[in-house]
Amino acid sequence: MSTPARKRLMRDFKRLQQDPPAGISGAPHENNIMLWNAVIFGPDDTPWDGGTFKLTLQFTEDYPNKPPTVRFVSRMFHPNIYADGSICLDILQNQWSPIYDVAAILTSIQASSLLCDPNPNSPANSEAARLFSENKREYNRRVREIVEQSWTAD
Repeated sequence: MSTPARKRLMRDFKRLQQDPPAGISGAPHENNIMLWNAVIFGPDDTPWDGGTFKLTLQFTEDYPNKPPTVRFVSRMFHPNIYADGSICLDILQNQWSPIYDVAAILTSIQASSLLCDPNPNSPANSEAARLFSENKREYNRRVREIVEQSWTAD
């Protein structure tokens, strides 16, 4: 059964394969186009450098009018990521727009918005937010631990 959401996800997938953004990969589950697995590599020259972080994206039939539910499967230590892996990011909530495709979602998580430029004023993880604001060295050390775990985690 092909719905507008599924057609759009097929297009997103094709575009992601033909023109993949650096440091990002994603693909739908074999028999469920509404559920995707993705991997984001930590951006160079940041505490996240070298990390490999797994995520899931759960789409509804309302896509692209409603954003997917995006969660980190990898353990994360970040001011805007909840303990269950869900992400506090404006484009996944009130700033969502149907022009965003899967590549744009993953890029914004990887690049600017999230990993390198956390917003400690909207903390999902208050300890990470506190360290980010008050003790950058300890914050960066904790992030490096997460990066190293990401190499061995399945």
